[in-house]
Amino acid sequence: MVLCFPLSVTPNQSPQGERIMANGEIVVEQLSKEYPGGVVAVADVSLRVEAGRIFGFLGPNGAGKSTTIKILTTLALPTGGRATVGGYDVVTQAEAVRRIAGVALQDIGLDPLMKPLELLALQTRLFGATRAQAQLRGEELLRLMGLTDAADRRVGTYSGGMRRRLDLALALAHEPKVLFLDEPTTGLDPASRRDVWDEVRRLNRELGMTIFLTTQYLEEADELADEVAIIDKGHIAVQGSPARLKSAVGNESINLAFDDRAAAESALAEVGAVGARAQVDRDVLRLYMANAAEAIPAVVTRLREANINPISLTLTQPTLDDVFLQVTGQRLRDESAAPTPAPAANAGRRR
Repeated sequence: MVLCFPLSVTPNQSPQGERIMANGEIVVEQLSKEYPGGVVAVADVSLRVEAGRIFGFLGPNGAGKSTTIKILTTLALPTGGRATVGGYDVVTQAEAVRRIAGVALQDIGLDPLMKPLELLALQTRLFGATRAQAQLRGEELLRLMGLTDAADRRVGTYSGGMRRRLDLALALAHEPKVLFLDEPTTGLDPASRRDVWDEVRRLNRELGMTIFLTTQYLEEADELADEVAIIDKGHIAVQGSPARLKSAVGNESINLAFDDRAAAESALAEVGAVGARAQVDRDVLRLYMANAAEAIPAVVTRLREANINPISLTLTQPTLDDVFLQVTGQRLRDESAAPTPAPAANAGRRR
């Protein structure tokens, strides 16, 4: 769903007709939000997103992620603290924020009976463009998103990936400096997801657009984001580049899958001291250490002596999943979304 903010001005201009000179930076300082009844959704959140960067914002359900996004896109007022988007205060200069920010929410709210140019013209004219300007901008956006060949088709005939690209086009109608994407690839097949990734990269690379991305796919954040922040219980738990966050977890991990959590806990008691750090995640025991490959024989021997048999054993480099698990104690996605581990007999290194 793309949010429309009708204004009687041309794209990226003030009501006085002056060109808006936004810097594309996002700054959040001690932001808080408390709802009636004493429910604290965001507590003292501070972060900075440099102009022209892709920023990944992650967190479990109820962590405060959506509330933070609503405040940054002027859909909710903060209880305390301050936030600016492109140099404009989200409370006192909300209209200016709306002129320089594009927003595409998770749910795609497109009229299935309309054609893409009709939707794009409507969106562009809501921001003050003339009919001729709206037509030219719509054609430009269809080319940008690779939808020109489908311009005469009704939106209801589009695939999920095509609808998502059109949704992005609508968010770009007024030439924003900052783009907020809320879980842009949820529900898409792998091929369509890759197409959206390519579009996000290109928008950032070719247009220098600042992109604030929320996602439930840690691989997506790892692929796209220059910097990542994980919010948990209303606070920023950790922030940094994906590479730096992963390196802080450890060098490698031995992952042992069992029939249930009880077996994983028994294995932890037997071999937990082998690693620099050990953690049980559902029915998987993770042993983090340097040179983990060399420790595999000792781990397997010890488990056999204790008559504890894992279903599978894999050796992996740290991922954002490990970072997320370490700082929140849970996975970002549910177990059904996790890949099926390979059999123990085929254990190997995954890159």
